[in-house]
Amino acid sequence: MAGSSVPIEQAAPIVGVLALQGDFREHIALLKSLGADARAIRRPEELAQVAGLVIPGGESSVMDKLSRMFGLAGPLKSAIRSGLPVYGTCAGLIMLADRVLDAIAGQESLGGLDISVRRNAFGSQRDSFETDLAIPSLGALPMHAVFIRAPVVEQVGEGVVALATLADGRVVAVEQGNLLGTSFHPEMTGDTRFHEHFLNVVRSRG
Repeated sequence: MAGSSVPIEQAAPIVGVLALQGDFREHIALLKSLGADARAIRRPEELAQVAGLVIPGGESSVMDKLSRMFGLAGPLKSAIRSGLPVYGTCAGLIMLADRVLDAIAGQESLGGLDISVRRNAFGSQRDSFETDLAIPSLGALPMHAVFIRAPVVEQVGEGVVALATLADGRVVAVEQGNLLGTSFHPEMTGDTRFHEHFLNVVRSRG
């Protein structure tokens, strides 16, 4: 109505979840529960529509191959360089790393995070574990974290902020500008703080 002083509700941010492989459905459901317009992304034209992107857990070498097969690798790298907010969990963290220390032959990452990661740093699937992490930037309460064939960050560049470490000092969550990465799976525990933080980054750049 003309002249109304009622504020217009902010449109839901359009956030993509890379849906080539892995647990993308869980991320989509969680993002929708937080009010985002979450969409599965499999093609370059779909990527062009989003204001932020989540790269889920799964198998990083398979994601790499599929991203190149579907013509997404180049557009993804360009979007990251252009400042698209991207959040990578587990395999997604590997995809965002500039350096993968134990990559399989021919494996490539998208890059963007000035970090060195080691794939499957904790062993096989049966070596998966859970622990509580202190993440001061997300509040006083610890976060229960699930690690499944998880990577670990072995080296961080000067512009990278380590958000969480294990008791032995190994880094398992990082942030650098528009990029966020965790070794673990927040989408599995019901703790939405990382996704909320990511959505705030997306909105701030909208």
